[in-house]
Amino acid sequence: MNILYCGDHNIEDGLLLSILSLLKHVKEPLSIYVLTMPLSTPEKEFRPVSDVMIAALDETVKKTDGRSFARKIDISALFEQMCPEANLKTRFTPFCMLRLYADQLAELPDRILYLDNDVICRKDCTDFYYQNIEPYELVGVLDHYGKWFFRNKLLHRDYINSGVLLLNLKKIRETGLFEKCRAMCREKEMFMPDQSAINKLCAAKKIVPRRFNEQRKLHEDTILQHFTTSFRFFPWLHTLTVKPWEVEKMHDELKLHEYDDLLAEYTHMMSALKAQ
Repeated sequence: MNILYCGDHNIEDGLLLSILSLLKHVKEPLSIYVLTMPLSTPEKEFRPVSDVMIAALDETVKKTDGRSFARKIDISALFEQMCPEANLKTRFTPFCMLRLYADQLAELPDRILYLDNDVICRKDCTDFYYQNIEPYELVGVLDHYGKWFFRNKLLHRDYINSGVLLLNLKKIRETGLFEKCRAMCREKEMFMPDQSAINKLCAAKKIVPRRFNEQRKLHEDTILQHFTTSFRFFPWLHTLTVKPWEVEKMHDELKLHEYDDLLAEYTHMMSALKAQ
């Protein structure tokens, strides 16, 4: 199974936890690709995912299956050549747009599952991964909130969340979808640039049920749980953001103990890495 993650060093906690969850439920080799880079802006200095973390991930996945690997790909040159200039200062970091360069990387396979680092695999996602995607550029789930406010067709809900995307890179390379998305991000400032561009420009997408990108709360049939920001109405209207590696918040605010075994393993491994 081919898996894609993107980000700077700040994704490392989620990256480790997400991969541990895949190892628990996916009974085949994992080919994990991490797109990252250093980046300096007037406002902030970004560091890439560290070699130490990648080496630890590679060692971890190989313990389960020697054919598995974790590989880091620095895409600095591509980013500089096709810089999304209009969206470098949004509330989302420029690293959210790195997935839009996947079509330019010959080492990436035709079928790959993109995951945000705050996505946990709760059950085996093999059937989801191996579904027929030949007619489609990508497969995704409706965005929990965005589906009500954004749509290309007035009477058709089609606005997907970009945190879990099964990508058909072969078709994306043929249609130029990501090339068009990069151009849009370069020229037009958007609130959620990568997600907005994908939804606007994708001409062939398949929408699958909520359980493959559960964005609100855990259900019995949840396959992939995505820990996004949500709205809560009690005792007042407010937003709630809890990431899966925030153990105390998972317990105290979400009352969620579903992943305690993974969190214990994650905590042990992260402590060992930080001690190096």
